[in-house]
Amino acid sequence: MMKHIFLTAAFAAGFAAFGASAASAGPIDNACMRSGRDAANRALCGCIQQVADMVLSGSDQRRAAKFFSNPDMAHKVWVSQSAADDAFWERYKNFGSMAEAYCAG
Repeated sequence: MMKHIFLTAAFAAGFAAFGASAASAGPIDNACMRSGRDAANRALCGCIQQVADMVLSGSDQRRAAKFFSNPDMAHKVWVSQSAADDAFWERYKNFGSMAEAYCAG
């Protein structure tokens, strides 16, 4: 379930026509490109990074980037009872929804 939510948020956009330069690379873009997923390409990963830059702090981006290589970490945050994790999860869900909408082309 968690993997589906994450993949939908990050990659349901499919092949985005929106370009991004290497100069805009950030933690989300880097993790996306290293993920090995079929949908991961420079345009899509760059677009997702641009959304992250708009809605997530640097520390939130670094935390979310870890989910690309460790989806179980995302699940642990999702089921956590901590107020800090709940607040992060709300920001992360907002980011995922915005990335899907913005990067769908």
